Formats: sequence, structure tokens, C-alpha cells
Amino acid sequence: MPIYEYSCKSCQHQFETLVRGGTTPVCLVCGSEELERVFSLPAVSSDDTRARALGAAKRRDAAQAKDKAHEQLKYERSHDD
Repeated sequence: MPIYEYSCKSCQHQFETLVRGGTTPVCLVCGSEELERVFSLPAVSSDDTRARALGAAKRRDAAQAKDKAHEQLKYERSHDD
């Protein structure tokens, strides 16, 4: 039971779906059976891609921590009065 990526020829919606033996997938948006199977690219993992992902995660976490600290400070100031 593989998962395939499809592009609907009618509405251009792209999606993934699990295809069971003997079933024909349909578009989740318009219900059309006129689908084109899209070539899925494999996920590549290397030291460089892991380093980039780790750097992006650290930047995201730092931004979220800054936002959280700002909201906490705003909350404290509004309740000091």
C-alpha cells in the first residue's frame, strides 16, 4: 500500500494519498479521477543538510523565545497596576 503524490488535471490541486490495491484515487478537492502521478524526490540527508536544519531550528527557537519573553513582559506590566 504505497503513498503516491498526484496532481489533478482539472483543478491543479497537488496531494498525497495511500493507494490500496485495485482502487483508483480521486482528487480531494474536485473529485476528479483525471490525475497525474507526480515524481517524488527522495529526502537527502547529509552533514550539510543536517547542519542547515539545525541552524534553522535554532533560529526559529530563538525567535519564539524572544516573542514569549516579550509577551510575558507585556503581561507583567499590564498586571502591575
